[in-house]
Amino acid sequence: MNGGAVSLPDGLLDGGTWFRVEEAGSASGVRRAAERLATELALPAKRLADLSILVAEAAGNLVKHAEQGVMLVRTVRDATNAGVEVIAVDSGPGMADVARSAFDGHSTTGTLGIGLGAILRQASWADLHSVPGKGTVLAAQVWPTTAPAPHLAGGITRPLAGEQVSGDGIAVRIADGRRQVLVVDGLGHGPLAAAAAHEAVRVFTNTAPAPPATVVEALHSGLSHTRGAALAVAEIDDAADVLHYAGLGNIAGSIHTTGSPRRGLVSLPGIAGHQRRQIRAYDYPFPPGAMLLMHSDGVVDRWRPDDYPGLLTHSPQVIAATVLRDAGTRRDDAGVLVARHG
Repeated sequence: MNGGAVSLPDGLLDGGTWFRVEEAGSASGVRRAAERLATELALPAKRLADLSILVAEAAGNLVKHAEQGVMLVRTVRDATNAGVEVIAVDSGPGMADVARSAFDGHSTTGTLGIGLGAILRQASWADLHSVPGKGTVLAAQVWPTTAPAPHLAGGITRPLAGEQVSGDGIAVRIADGRRQVLVVDGLGHGPLAAAAAHEAVRVFTNTAPAPPATVVEALHSGLSHTRGAALAVAEIDDAADVLHYAGLGNIAGSIHTTGSPRRGLVSLPGIAGHQRRQIRAYDYPFPPGAMLLMHSDGVVDRWRPDDYPGLLTHSPQVIAATVLRDAGTRRDDAGVLVARHG
């Protein structure tokens, strides 16, 4: 790394693999994929078995009870270990009482009701949010040992329908005490867009510690040999309760604070790597309890937190997956990142 920059090795750079889960055969495919990933990561046999049970139960629930069920399997990392994260997303029917549903024997559909309890027992860490009529999002991780403390930032990307790779990317780093996040949308879609996004993540990770506008300037220079990208960098200054934000192109950013209307963030016109008039950072109040949400133009701006009671208290990846489910379009790559005040 240059100049003391440190990338958080938390799996945000791993887009993972998405699976549609609508029948028993697809559920088995997700379980086998998760087991292969766990084997590659050298998870102990006991933890691999726990992961297998967890994925089988989560996928089985989607097949039996859900609508438009999908699952994401990806690697998560901390400074010393790697684990497997599974995110299960559906569009209904949802649960009115998640806490009660977590007890073995409870079911709203006449089944044994043991699936959710088994998932929570096997997981090193898990988070769940559900709204009746909208659906459920479950995020669960299996680590070789105790799960690390959850990060204050997380996100999720999904490729355009029919594509194998996403042109959207997200990343998080701590650079000389600066806590910064990146959302990037490579122009177009497919392998060339993905290459631009990957290069942006690489440059972001290796750029010397600097304010967001300087980092965006480095990204603009570093992407000149790619097709270019829209991107934005945010820095959360917890001590000063301020968010510093700089963007080029159509990455949307907003601040959400309980009891206050959301506040949109300014990105300037341009294409990183090719066209820019200026690069400028803007500062916004970011008090304790505030949440930053950033997304590419593959996510439409129709999402309202008030429609999801309690969602903003959940983990960044559950919030991001919920937004992606209900506001993401299948006609483009889509990426969502969520970060909190520390």
